[in-house]
Amino acid sequence: MKKFLPLVILLALLIPSFVYTIDEREQAIITEFGEFKRSVTTPGIHFKKPFVEKISRFEKRMLSTDAPPGQYLTLDKKRLVVDFLARWRIEDPLVFYKSVRNLFSANTRIEDIVYSELREEMATHNINEVIAENRELIMNKVKEGSSQKLKEYGIQLVDVRIKRADLPSEVQQSVFDRMVAERTRISKRYRSEGEEESAKIRAETNKNKEIILAKAYAKSEKIKGEGDKKATEIYSASYNKDPEFYEFMKKLETYETVIDEKTIIFLPMNSSLFDLIQKRN
Repeated sequence: MKKFLPLVILLALLIPSFVYTIDEREQAIITEFGEFKRSVTTPGIHFKKPFVEKISRFEKRMLSTDAPPGQYLTLDKKRLVVDFLARWRIEDPLVFYKSVRNLFSANTRIEDIVYSELREEMATHNINEVIAENRELIMNKVKEGSSQKLKEYGIQLVDVRIKRADLPSEVQQSVFDRMVAERTRISKRYRSEGEEESAKIRAETNKNKEIILAKAYAKSEKIKGEGDKKATEIYSASYNKDPEFYEFMKKLETYETVIDEKTIIFLPMNSSLFDLIQKRN
């Protein structure tokens, strides 16, 4: 048994030189003295020439590039600070290996290309479109232009999205102040319009009130006039029927109106107003 031990040790040392494994999360290319031999994309155990063939492994999973913020100029000459997130995968490991070789270089290349496309596209849109209205359209065009260029590096660009689009910090306060001033102006306008409308309503209400009161007064005067007319007719009828009794009642009404317990009146004794009193005395 001991005599086979050196052989076992030798095989254990040699196996990694001609046997390798690829899992489902990766892909690889095989080179011999720097010259490409083949690509390996299927997971499992594979063989290679010992000592002369080299394995270069690459991610098969989705990768992402989280770019730092950059400044862009819009169509209406406004500066925006924008950062983006790109999702991508290695589509051709050989082209990727020949052009960028590693993930660090790939991220740098993606940032440069997407930044360039984004700068060109944003220059054709005003700030409102970038922030809200046409962001989806803008990013679709950026993705389309960037995808074509990244294919040259064996990279498939899956998606690119703006994470944040803000004004530069040095102008944010001035913009905020302008927004406050604009909101204040609008609120004052609404308040003024409200007060004007309130005044119109009050004027209309007062007008209607005066009309109603005038109609009520006219109606009351009409009723009063009809009452007076009716009373006059009754008085006239009473007078015609019994003039002396009518005169007697009118005198009583006059006494009741002008005389109380403390009233002192000086009149000629022959005044008809005091006929009843004289007769009583």
